[in-house]
Amino acid sequence: MLSRGAVTVAVAAAIGGLALAATLIPSRTPQTETAVADSAGAGEMALAAKALAKALPVPPDIDAQQGLALAGDAWGDNEAVDDPIERRLISLRPGDTLMQILLRQEVPKEHAHELVSALRSVYNPQRLKSGQEIAFLFDRSEGDGRFVGIEFQPAVERSVSVSFDGVRFQAAEVAKPLQHRLFAVRGTIDSSLAQAASEAGVPIAVQSILINKMFNYDVDWQRDIQPGDRFEVLYELLTTETGEIARVGKVSYAALTLSGKRRELFLFEDADGRPDYFTRKGESVRKALLRTPVDGAKLTSGFGMRMHPLLGYSKMHKGVDFGAPTGTPIYAAGDGVIEEIGAKGAYGNYIRIRHNREIATAYAHLSRFGSGARRGSRVSQGEVIGYVGTTGRSTGPHLHYEVMRGGKQVNPLSVDLPTGRILAGKELKKFLAVAAELERTFTEELQGTEEMKGGVDLLTVSGSSQRPASRGACSKAPGC
Repeated sequence: MLSRGAVTVAVAAAIGGLALAATLIPSRTPQTETAVADSAGAGEMALAAKALAKALPVPPDIDAQQGLALAGDAWGDNEAVDDPIERRLISLRPGDTLMQILLRQEVPKEHAHELVSALRSVYNPQRLKSGQEIAFLFDRSEGDGRFVGIEFQPAVERSVSVSFDGVRFQAAEVAKPLQHRLFAVRGTIDSSLAQAASEAGVPIAVQSILINKMFNYDVDWQRDIQPGDRFEVLYELLTTETGEIARVGKVSYAALTLSGKRRELFLFEDADGRPDYFTRKGESVRKALLRTPVDGAKLTSGFGMRMHPLLGYSKMHKGVDFGAPTGTPIYAAGDGVIEEIGAKGAYGNYIRIRHNREIATAYAHLSRFGSGARRGSRVSQGEVIGYVGTTGRSTGPHLHYEVMRGGKQVNPLSVDLPTGRILAGKELKKFLAVAAELERTFTEELQGTEEMKGGVDLLTVSGSSQRPASRGACSKAPGC
């Protein structure tokens, strides 16, 4: 006669068929084997299961290739095997090294050294930053657990692991395939381009390109922006298959409509393979000088006569002042050579850059100089040369910025800046075709989209160009 346990197995097998009966024995772990052996009637249960497996026919709708997974799915995974690997997730604290963390997790010192040495073949452990999460793996199948390696993800698009193969530690790196996705965004500016773009979900890296690389040559970000102005941008994101953003790709097209005047810029690669932004007429956006050589700054004092705040009398102000927090990066307004750098009386920490025979720019009251900035060194337009401060004769943190023409200071905000390269001939024809295609792509992808809350039209352009099923609410997706 079968025991009560065997009867239970028989009933279950009769209901569920061969798939369940066949999984009762193979799904045991070493722990469950012990438990079954110690329980009453365990042998009778096993015999009953085998007998039923032979007696019952295989249901025709069961795929033999699915194996144990089908029974687990059908019965709620009640027979799932416990993972013998324990994962301890550790976050790096400021000042931590990988070696220190390994020793804190009681990894033997010789094993810790071997692991770090193996890791160096695929990843420099010195690049690990505070906040990085690392999974420490321990095998619990035998005893209290044996350390067998680590896993971590230094970037969205790749993961790194170091595992013990029984003889030595071996490191491996796995790169996730990335997809190129385009995002087309149009929005209304209420106070600033940065705020409007942020509300539309445009990544900060894209905003930086718009402000510092594309429109900074022509736009005074404090005086030219008015409520009701509009912006458009077509940009690319590289994402994983699950939609995680790895990095920003190209910003192919952008337009600003400021006080009714429209400015459009298109990305184009010339015959020499140099990418640059051009106007609709084929004129390079690059000018001799940037109009605003500091991010997010507010114009606090213009060029001309003024009452000096410290001296108490009227004095010619031979530059413009941009108020910004201490430590804000300052950019070289144009390509050139540093001809003076250091402390300079009332100017405080001071840099002067010679751009050509006629034009130079000066930057004063810096808190510190940029890395590598020294007299005679060559700098490129947009390169960080220093940081906002309040050294010298200053009432607070700001940048004093001067433009000199022929050795004489001129108004940086009104000086006529020459344009850069102008396309012509076959290259102009090619550019016009590229510009038309970019504009067509942007326009087509915005057609049919609903006006979203906040005045933003948005469409994600995927490989299949499928539109979202609903536009009723803004999700947390990039570009929304």
